[in-house]
Amino acid sequence: MAGIVVVFDFDKTIIECDSDDLVVHELGATQLFNQLLPTMSWNTLMDRIMGEIHSQGKTTEDIAECLKRAPLHPRIIAAIKSAHALGCDLRIISDANMFFIETILKQYGLIDYFSEINTNPSLIDEEGKVRILPYHDSTSSPHGCSRCPSTMCKGLVIERIQAHASTEGKKRIIYLGDGRGDFCPSLKLGEGDCMMPRKNFPVWELIRCNPMLMKAEVHEWSDGEELERVLLHLINMISIEENSSSNCTQLISVDCKFETIPVSTHENSIPRPPQLLAVAKN
Repeated sequence: MAGIVVVFDFDKTIIECDSDDLVVHELGATQLFNQLLPTMSWNTLMDRIMGEIHSQGKTTEDIAECLKRAPLHPRIIAAIKSAHALGCDLRIISDANMFFIETILKQYGLIDYFSEINTNPSLIDEEGKVRILPYHDSTSSPHGCSRCPSTMCKGLVIERIQAHASTEGKKRIIYLGDGRGDFCPSLKLGEGDCMMPRKNFPVWELIRCNPMLMKAEVHEWSDGEELERVLLHLINMISIEENSSSNCTQLISVDCKFETIPVSTHENSIPRPPQLLAVAKN
């Protein structure tokens, strides 16, 4: 199971809501947000809203307290901890921002379970104002992907994760997401990988309408309980497959070394039951 990389989206996947919407609504910036939305990109707009919130006397602590109230299903917390305990490498790819994500993960005691968070960078400037920057600078280094927003192409991020994972012997990826931005990385997944779209959300609809574009297996989920059940089932099945492959390799090696030991052709053709493999590993 150490060969599995589990990649999560954040908003409406790990947490139940959209963290940007949560802050905008609870800190009284909804009207300005809706007014400016048609005129600028989402990332630029959120940076502008952070400035407006600061000008009204709200502090970073006020924003953090709002974020700490983000709902997170207890079974998703359990799923993250279980996947980590089983040896999986957990990562996040999100079009939210680092300040929001880190604040929420720390609140739930989950920050140390993730080896990497890929998201829009943020900082607190000399005035104490939260600034939100784009992951990809569309002016100096546009990513060129027509499927993704200008601020972030998750497909490029997943390709980098795939390349890095391959050098470490980690070749299987499970990706969980809900939004349109999760469609591009789902198309980068290969055979043997798994895509977990949230049912009745935009990425699920896109996959359902374009099934021939998918190479990875698709396993939908609806809520925290189903996410936990499906994710842990996939981790277990991949582990069984890897153990089975490893056992076959060991048998071949032994047969080559001890050629004088007769092997029954009939017995060699019967695969070991998966249940026995799972019990043997435990």
